[in-house]
Amino acid sequence: MKKENNHDDKYYHVWILVDYNLGVISSVTYELLGVGRYLADKLGVKLGAVGLGFNIENKTIDLIKYGADIVYIIDDKNYEKFNDEIYSESYFRLIEMYKPEIILIGATIYGRSMAPKIASMLNTGLTADCTGLDIDLETKNLIQIRPAFGGNLMATIICPYKRPQIATVRPKVMKAKKVDTSRKGKVIKPKINININSKLVIIDCVKTLSEVVNLSEAEVIVSVGRGIEKKENLILIEELAKVLGAAIGASRAVVDSGWIGYEHQIGQTGITVSPKLYIACGISGAVQHLIGMSSANKIVAINKDPEAEIFQIADIGIVGDINEFIPELIRIYKA
Repeated sequence: MKKENNHDDKYYHVWILVDYNLGVISSVTYELLGVGRYLADKLGVKLGAVGLGFNIENKTIDLIKYGADIVYIIDDKNYEKFNDEIYSESYFRLIEMYKPEIILIGATIYGRSMAPKIASMLNTGLTADCTGLDIDLETKNLIQIRPAFGGNLMATIICPYKRPQIATVRPKVMKAKKVDTSRKGKVIKPKINININSKLVIIDCVKTLSEVVNLSEAEVIVSVGRGIEKKENLILIEELAKVLGAAIGASRAVVDSGWIGYEHQIGQTGITVSPKLYIACGISGAVQHLIGMSSANKIVAINKDPEAEIFQIADIGIVGDINEFIPELIRIYKA
């Protein structure tokens, strides 16, 4: 049976909205360029990277090297500080001007702030926190896969009646392609009228605790669950992390107990990480936590419960008491 195509066929190309703030393009942009390249090639269309910012023109070559065919860039003082009202309206105008059929946005603080506004302005659908993306070639629908019902099942979502199709993706879920220094691309500098009379006034920009901790970029993470039994045992975790040069992560249970701040939370309601080494201390392995760390290269799990779910995905499983094992581990590493 032929699938019905009810959307507007005037939309073409795949767009990545560049996550740019305070002079830095976040890693999620390069990860989205990787999956965007796959989607654009499958559709036989161009891949565009769209950036708003100030003194951003020197970043265009990087976007092309990571897969973009076209870079649309507006370099203006009004975009120096992120203002989601100004940014959302500007992206809306660019989308109306060029009509991309697919738009991918990083599920960062900035992306999560803009994406619903842009989708609402366009009267189209939005799927948040996708973990998988593909194309149905017969309908050109974007197949959007994301966890649902607390991570107990994976939902497949499509937007068959409206264009563009918009999805957000968490950092570290997708893999960036290798840099291709031989790639050539086109740079377009659109002209739009910027409404700077926003109700929202940005006074200053400072780094949040989550940006200081920077779990998403950490190569080694020591993470804690309720199995550490009490807040005082965090001292052991902190000492191990210091010896390893690691960041400290946590399960939601530990954060909800007030033992550590939310900026450390990993999982469905926290952040997604993909370190080279993930040491899970006293973490049972609830699916909501696994969603945020299962792509780590190596997972070491330490838990007193031999039936803990975390052992199902661990490369190395240690059944034992952290109060006995971790001090010995610290001693060995110090030696």
